[in-house]
Amino acid sequence: MLSRTDLRGRVPSPAELRAALPRAEVDVDAVLHQVRPVVEAVAERGVDAVLELAERFDRVRPSSVRVPVGELHQALADLDPPVRAALEESIARARLVHADQRRADVTTQVVAGGTVTERWVPVARVGLYAPGGLAVYPSSVVMNVVPAQTAGVESLVVCSPPQAEFGGRPHPTILAACALLDVEEVWAVGGAQAVALLAYGGVDTDGAELAPVDLVTGPGNIYVTAAKRLLRGLIGIDSEAGPTEIAVLADETADAVHVAADLISQAEHDPLAASVLVTTSAELADAVDAELDRQVAATKHSERIRTSLRGRQSGCVLVSTVDDGLRVVNAYAAEHLEIQTADARAVAARVRSAGAVFVGAYAPVSLGDYCAGSNHVLPTGGCARHSSGLSVQTFLRGIHVIDYSEDALREVADKVVALANAEDLPAHGQAVTARFAAGGRA
Repeated sequence: MLSRTDLRGRVPSPAELRAALPRAEVDVDAVLHQVRPVVEAVAERGVDAVLELAERFDRVRPSSVRVPVGELHQALADLDPPVRAALEESIARARLVHADQRRADVTTQVVAGGTVTERWVPVARVGLYAPGGLAVYPSSVVMNVVPAQTAGVESLVVCSPPQAEFGGRPHPTILAACALLDVEEVWAVGGAQAVALLAYGGVDTDGAELAPVDLVTGPGNIYVTAAKRLLRGLIGIDSEAGPTEIAVLADETADAVHVAADLISQAEHDPLAASVLVTTSAELADAVDAELDRQVAATKHSERIRTSLRGRQSGCVLVSTVDDGLRVVNAYAAEHLEIQTADARAVAARVRSAGAVFVGAYAPVSLGDYCAGSNHVLPTGGCARHSSGLSVQTFLRGIHVIDYSEDALREVADKVVALANAEDLPAHGQAVTARFAAGGRA
């Protein structure tokens, strides 16, 4: 089911690897012309445009954008007890991990009388997006809300698409997750129009203000991503997320049943999802192929999974050694990377590019999706080479506070003047020397 690329006996360069490895092709630019009118309509007509777009894209027109708080509590009361218990466990573990990501203010004494303090200040108001397309994602609510709350964000709103089968409200499990997290502001709006409304704000059907946000986070489809690109600057964004990815680095010690199940688990998300096996063992590759045939036939979403696994974004890469495999997975920079080799911890310690690394036979990606405590909003499309996943840090801004006395400034004044003159910006130097000129207050 997986196409094969044989790199045994070769050591491709990083550029050759990027060209040779399977990768989803997502052209955000190709949909910008479709998304721009949506963004402009929301900027010009606010909620009226949002409701018209919901009717067009979601086949339902909500009575209001904001979901009444009572409906959040009712959704929680109606939630299936095992699902509630699972969400509560997910929240508890995520809070435990994210609490250790808090940043402390640091003051450095540069010279006597001269200090620089780095203050960490939370973003004032954020919009958190929970998708609602092929599946419902209460776990994405947890992954966005927990780090924002831990960072100290004082105002946040969760957006999720309205559902025709639920009277124009987001899925009840989304609402219940919000209630569990003490989130009281939820908007029934999805797609590019959600990002636009978060950026511009508006007035709801009952006359209540829908305040704009400073930062938008959370995964979404290509139209959400395009809207983020168009509005970046007016708002901050976490990333331009693409289809989900899993790479598995495995040797002959790996269990083909486990590997196949994990590849399938990510292919289940989306026909464009990428599932990549990198292995030193042709025998394992054959066994995984056989397991894929067997397991896919028994899954609920078999057609979607087959499309993903047979797509050009998925495949099997054969390598000579685990070292070669590490070169491949570091070049690929997967959103999720599993290490299923002998001495998996030591191999995982050598990974330099991945959104998250899952070590050994008992840390499947689905654990991280829900209950590991880690965050599952991660960089895709190779962006793990330079970017990180969602964390408390996403919601904090570092501000430098410079505090110098007269003597401390005087000590370095000549250096400031020299550098200002070297850059042909003499007024910069004069802003220092004016403080010490005859007749000046200093």
